[in-house]
This record gives sequence, C-alpha cells and structure tokens, in this order.
Amino acid sequence: MQLVLLVLILPSFVLIGVSGYTNYVSGDHELVKVGSSSITQQEFDQARRNQLEQLQQNSQGGFDPAVLDNEPARRALLESLIDRRVMATTATKERFSVSDTALRQAIASMPQLQVNGQFSPERYNQVLASAGLTTRDFEQSQRAELALDRVLGPVALTASVPASVVSKLEHVLTEERTIRLVAYPASDYEKDLMVSDADVAAWYEKNKQSLELPEQVSAQYLLLNEAAAMENLPAAKLEDLQKYYEQNKARYVQPARVNVSHIQVNVPVGATDDQRAAAKAKAEEIAKKVRADKSAFAAIARAESQDAGTAKDGGKLGWITKGSWPAGLEEAVFALGKGDVSDVVDGPGGYHIFQADDVQAEKGESFEEAKAKIEVEVRRQLGAERYADMATRLTSLVYDNPASLQPAADALGVKVKSAAGIARDRLLPSDEVGANAASAGEDASILDDARVRRALFTPQALNEKQNSGVIEISPDTMVVVRVEAVAPAHVPELDKVKGHILEQLKTAGALAASEKAGQEALASFRKAQDKTQVPEKFGTPLTVSRINPQGLGKPVLDAAFAAPGKALPEYAGVKGPQGFVIVRIEEAKAGKADDPMLAALPVELSQAWGRAEQQAVLKSMRVQAKVKVLPEAQKALAGETAQN
Repeated sequence: MQLVLLVLILPSFVLIGVSGYTNYVSGDHELVKVGSSSITQQEFDQARRNQLEQLQQNSQGGFDPAVLDNEPARRALLESLIDRRVMATTATKERFSVSDTALRQAIASMPQLQVNGQFSPERYNQVLASAGLTTRDFEQSQRAELALDRVLGPVALTASVPASVVSKLEHVLTEERTIRLVAYPASDYEKDLMVSDADVAAWYEKNKQSLELPEQVSAQYLLLNEAAAMENLPAAKLEDLQKYYEQNKARYVQPARVNVSHIQVNVPVGATDDQRAAAKAKAEEIAKKVRADKSAFAAIARAESQDAGTAKDGGKLGWITKGSWPAGLEEAVFALGKGDVSDVVDGPGGYHIFQADDVQAEKGESFEEAKAKIEVEVRRQLGAERYADMATRLTSLVYDNPASLQPAADALGVKVKSAAGIARDRLLPSDEVGANAASAGEDASILDDARVRRALFTPQALNEKQNSGVIEISPDTMVVVRVEAVAPAHVPELDKVKGHILEQLKTAGALAASEKAGQEALASFRKAQDKTQVPEKFGTPLTVSRINPQGLGKPVLDAAFAAPGKALPEYAGVKGPQGFVIVRIEEAKAGKADDPMLAALPVELSQAWGRAEQQAVLKSMRVQAKVKVLPEAQKALAGETAQN
C-alpha cells in the first residue's frame, strides 16, 4: 500500500514541486516568483491587513478601507512586497551582515527608547513589553532591517548632483519676470447667456452616463451628544445652586486679605516664665517705638526683629488671605486698617508686632449676582452625568431592538433623525439628492465619517436593515445608524438634474465667451504698433520668479516664463476655470543667486538623485533576481481572489 501511494504521489511532486504541492494542499497560490522564492496570496493578504490596521490606528479608526480597495492601491502594495523580497534575496546572496556594535548604536539612537536624549534600558524594556516583543525578536528584526538598508543605502548616500547642474537650476528658479495682468472673468458673461430646454435635453442625452449616481442609502440615526443630553434637562433646584456656590465660592468671591509686615521677638523653646516675661517686655518696648513713628516700621524691623528670614526685608510677609492663618493671629491682623500697627501678639516662635501695609476687603459676586452663571455650570455638570448614563444605556437598547431605533429613542428621550444621499465613499450633493440630503444637514460631518458610511454598507445593514453598533465619533459624540432605504446606482431623470445641467451649460458658455473676448483683446494688443504703451485695462506691475510666484497659479507663471526674454514687451493668453487671463511680460532679468530659499537646494537635489539611482539599481536587481509576475497576480490585483 505504501508503494502504491508513493507511485501515485511522486508524479505530482515532479510536476509542481514540493513548494507547489504544499501551496496546492493549503489553498495558497503563488503570485510572483523571485528567484527560488515566491510571494503568495496569503502573504499578500496579510500585508493588506497589516497596511489597513496601521492606517486605522494612525487615524484612530477614521480611515476608510475603500481607499485601498482598488487596483492601483493593490498594485502599489504588491510592488513594494516585490522590492522588499528582491532586497532580501540580494542581502542573503551577498551575505550582507550587521555587527553587534552597529546594531547597538542603531537601537540606542531611536528617540522612542531615549529619556532626556539618552538611551534608557528601562524605557527599552517598557516599550518592548508593551508591544509584546522579546529583546531577542526585536534585535533580530532590527538586524535584518539594517542588513536590508545596506543593499541600497550606500547608493543614496553617495549620490551627488554636479555643481554646474545646481547652478543652472538656481538660475532658472530665481530668474525674474515683470508682468501685468488683465482678467476676463467668466462670471461677467453668465448674465447674457440664454440656455433653452432643448439645449438641456440634448446635453442630457449626450452625457447622461456622466450623471450616474452611485448606490446610496437613506438612513435613520440616533445622535447622542451634549445637546441631546441637555435637551429636556430639568431645571436645577435653588438649594442645589446655593450649595454649589458655597462649595465653589473661591471662584466667585475673593476673600479679604492684608499685606502685612511684622517684627518678631523670639521666645526660646522651653523658656521659663522669666524668659517669656523679658521677651514680652522687649516686644512692648519695640511696639511703643513703632507707634511713635509708624513710618519707621521697616527700619525698626531690620534692626530689632529676630526673624532672620524677613528682618532684612523690613519684616515684609506679603499678602495674607483670610482663612490661611491661626485664628488668634488673623483676629489681630484683620482688625487693622491700612498703616495701623497691632499690639503685641503671642504667636508661633515668640511675640509679634504687625503692621498692615495694605488692606483689601472681600470682593466678588454674591450668590444672586452669580446665579445665572452657576445655573449654566450646574446644568452642564448634570448634562455630562446624563450623557454618561445615556451612553451606557444606548448600547444595550440598540441591540435589544435590532430592527428599529425608535425604542432606544423613546427610552433616552431623543429623536430619530433621517438623511438621504449617503454613498459608500461620500455624501452626495444636495442638487443630486433633493430634499433631506445628508450633505446639506447640520450633521453632515458626522454622517460623512468613514466609520459611519462603512457601517451603513455592511451586508447586515443593507440586506437586513439592522441597527449598527454604537459608533464613537469623539469622546462626547456617539451615533447609531440604520438603513431605511437603498437606491441602486442609476441615472436620474432629466427633471431631477435639469438645474444641475443648466448650471453646467451656463458655466461652459460663460467660459467660452470669456475666452473669445480674451482672444480678441490679445490679438489687438499684439497688433498694436506702439507696444511700449501699457493698455488701460492692465494692472500694476508684478515681479515674479519660479521660486517666488507671488501667489500666481502655475498656468499664468508658465505663460510668463515661456515668452522669449529679448523682444519685450510680449503678450500671452491663459485659459483657466475662472475665465481668461492675458499676461503682459515687460522685463526679464536674472535673480539673486544667494536667495535664502535656495539654501537647501543642493541637499534636496542630491536626495532626489539618490532616490532615482536607487530605483535604477533596484530595477536591475529585479532582472537579476528573475522576477516573474504570474497570472494569479492579475486576479489578486483585480480583487477577484478576495471576493471569492
């Protein structure tokens, strides 16, 4: 039996090889051959998933996968996989390697592994742990990446552009032209245009396919945000407002405060009664001296105060707010008027004489004055609490009633809204949709979110009209959507797009009239015998260069520099989306070679040249690696394999 099996199996290995047989059994397919290796369908699909996950993470879930669901995007990904495999094959064949020293230096230079500009082993371990990597796996991957860099890296690093080329480009970029402009705006010709119904109908019949609308849905949605949470919120009770005022009084009222200075006579720790009496007597004597001349308080404090920290500054303690000192001291200090001196006060460290340098009474808003402001703040807090409660309940409500949003709306006290004209990739303009267009509504930015549109076009939403899950647009905005109706791709009837076609025809006619008027004027300017005379319609002169276009568009700038620089003045005409423009070129001269905007030009040119040389080398390496794109790749690029 084993012999029979061997006879049956062996020819298949001979025909397709061990690798091909493995792929056949696993259902995998080779897309590209690169030397003796291959890029398979599974590798390509995994790369697409990785690409999508990375873009979703970078955009915090707001990336639309439809952007990558096309042949150019798939082809670009496959080409990048081929390039990487070619470099890996070359690195292996040529035995490129990276020393331990080079690896350590590369890892140590990574900013995400540094603290205060220095490599941190603790940070290194934290980052790897958070990514679920071991040091062995990470270092092996980095060694491989560095080896790949050595395949093409030296090509880019050694590329340089000749100085003569740089000089020529500097001359071209800084060359200046002095010009004047006169415009013939298309809008000036629209009022005189007449478009008949026959013209509209003819355009419709000829161009109707260009009017085809993509598959679109009309949707119902529940929007939960601050406004929804605040709606029908009961008024705050008066006692709650008063309580809030007292708890947050410091926000509305500035308490009384005194700018105070003092003179201190120390009492030693564990002092006897005699020592305390002697200290108090000395303090009384100083107080008597101060009362005799209050203006001398600072000088006396410097001479007599035993508080070394304040004595040199005339005893100044600064502003003291009521409620910040012991009650006994506050009672004495806040009883003073501006400039008054207190009696001797027994306090921390000994005896004190205080002087009030300045006094500010309590000031601010009373409860009645701040009531309206307090009510807004309290309602906002209540709204935030209600929003949190509604957000918690919303998920279970939409899942408990999967075929309708109304039960959730009733339970939460919000309205079910609706909008039309939502396509997979955009919101359709209101002139293509008509009434209730999502693009014209107040919630357009929310409904145009990629996550919302993606939820509406899932099979479950389209076919079964099921509620979506809760979509968190931002920390304070959530939405749930449900497909109400589906409209397949179609060409709208003439009546629905008549206004749109009318605008198209008017725009085209106005542009044609603008060009005709501009061309006639251009011809007359060129025929003028005295070209030194500036026609009246032209504006003030403007000096432009390629590096400093002064805000002019590329077509106008190209026209200005296309004219020969000798037989001036010269005229040129430019057609644009807004009308026709005539350019009068009056002077041509060399620019400044030392323009600061050119400082980085040599480096940028060398980098661009290096990338071009890398691509040329990579192209040659592809030939050497005998890259062969197989027929299965075309199916993958067309998306057929993914659909199957």
